[in-house]
Amino acid sequence: MWENFNEILVKIDDFVWGVPLMVLIMAGGLLLTLRLGVLQVRRLPLALKWMVKNEEGGEGEVSSFGALCTALSATIGTGNIVGVATAVCAGGPGALFWMIVAAFLGMATKYAEGLLAVKYRVIDENNHSLGGPFYYIEQGMGKNFKWLAKLFAIFGVCAGLLGIGTITQVSGIASAVQGFFDPNNTNTVAIPVIGEYSWATIIAAILVTLCVAMVLIGGIQRITKVSEIIVPFMAILYVVFCLILIITNITEVPSAIVTIVKGAFNPQAVTGGIVGSMLVAMQKGVARGIFSNEAGLGSAPIAAAAAKTNSPVRQGLVSMTGVFIDTIIICTMTGLSIVVTGAWQVEGLEGVQVTSYAFQNGLPFSTQVSAFALMLCLVFFAFTTILGWDYYSERCLEYLTKKNMKAIKVYRWLYIIAVFIGPFLTVSAVWTIADIFNGLMAIPNMIALFALSGVVAKETKEFFKNFKKENEIDEMKKGA
Repeated sequence: MWENFNEILVKIDDFVWGVPLMVLIMAGGLLLTLRLGVLQVRRLPLALKWMVKNEEGGEGEVSSFGALCTALSATIGTGNIVGVATAVCAGGPGALFWMIVAAFLGMATKYAEGLLAVKYRVIDENNHSLGGPFYYIEQGMGKNFKWLAKLFAIFGVCAGLLGIGTITQVSGIASAVQGFFDPNNTNTVAIPVIGEYSWATIIAAILVTLCVAMVLIGGIQRITKVSEIIVPFMAILYVVFCLILIITNITEVPSAIVTIVKGAFNPQAVTGGIVGSMLVAMQKGVARGIFSNEAGLGSAPIAAAAAKTNSPVRQGLVSMTGVFIDTIIICTMTGLSIVVTGAWQVEGLEGVQVTSYAFQNGLPFSTQVSAFALMLCLVFFAFTTILGWDYYSERCLEYLTKKNMKAIKVYRWLYIIAVFIGPFLTVSAVWTIADIFNGLMAIPNMIALFALSGVVAKETKEFFKNFKKENEIDEMKKGA
């Protein structure tokens, strides 16, 4: 009976994360790209400038950079390391090409999400801001669609608590720690009812839970402050290791790029028939890209709504840089490292083992140092994802309960408990259920983005018209 239940869940998961959802998200990104005149290219320099230059005098709770770091804390996670490896092994090197294409279109989607989040957010007398898909559905599309807004919020709460933010992430941390400190599972202890576990797993679970509790109890302000420190540090650290690997193997890079491009359109030519068609490479790349940067899922605009800004367009541009950093930079670095070292061709490896092989065989350090570097990155990536998803799911619950702080505090402690028990749960059904809810969030969000694409285009056009006039006036003043 339990096996049948698991099989049903897997089928539902495959359907939710299947071709229809990916087509919906990609079509939305393409529509917004065309309506905005390829804004993700034309305005990227300005977006990167505003990413680190906070707006003065804006309403909100945290800086624009803080809001971006909170969003990145959730998106930069194990998907950047494990997800890319899975995509390249299942779809061939060409999957990386399609991952970048999905990210390119996803930048327009993320821009629209950030813009709408600020435009339709609600700020109370205490300067507490609340916004995201639930508010731009309800206020942008009208009260008749409030049920769709509530549906998104329910999916968001379930996705956060049931695993995307808790169980899967802390399990990833525990596995990485045990894999480095106790790979042979020699130092174990028997826990009544639960089973036998490595001391490395138990200690990791306790330490992570304590760190998570200390941050979450402090609320959005503390989550943002921690994210502003850890996110840039971990992203730069990981990119530096990948750059060292790529520079060390620079002679292999040109052929790796050719392999990636050729594999995108003719996978059999580079995989020896392992990957049957271009569709498989495209599906794996697009799916992992969406899963990594979350463009279209509706999670990031929840963080964007808290930004101290009076300009929806400005925050939309800042939000857009999240996809650029997450996928076009970090995921590309991971993918190149895997292709350059040939890790994707080694039989018997899967998931994090593939990236681990690439690091251990590509970096000019000892195997132990390389393994420790990857473990450190995994731990940081997963830890910040736990923080980011607590914020998302709490805000969804806040919308559903009309700011009932008692309910939110109870939820916060349940979230902390879920983090602690995560490493000791081996039920794959929990992971699958979480994945399903994560995918379901995209449906109401993408419906809203299609419906409000005209609003996004109009706001953008008006902003840059005024922006151009202001710049012209400034130039005239300088000339005088």
